[in-house]
Amino acid sequence: MNRRGTKKTKVNIQTQYGIFDVVIEKDDRDYLVAVPQRPDVVTFGASLVDAKRMAKEAIECSIEGDVLMRAERKGDIKVVRTPVRLA
Repeated sequence: MNRRGTKKTKVNIQTQYGIFDVVIEKDDRDYLVAVPQRPDVVTFGASLVDAKRMAKEAIECSIEGDVLMRAERKGDIKVVRTPVRLA
C-alpha cells in the first residue's frame, strides 16, 4: 500500500477480540486498510469512518473464521459447505 503521493495513518481499532493496529492509506477515491497483525485482512472504505468500520468487521470475521477452522480440524464441529447458486 505504499504508493507515491499517498498519506498513511496508523490507528487503533477496538474489536470484540481486542485492539488492533491498522494502517489506513488514502488514495484518489478510497481509504485502503491493512492490518499488520492479521495479514489476511485488507479492506477499504469510501470515507475514513467507513474504512474504520470495515476494518473492525474484517478483523472480527477473520478471527471467527480461524476459530471455526480450528474447531473443524479438531473434530469439534462439522462445517457444511453448500454451493452458492447465482441467479
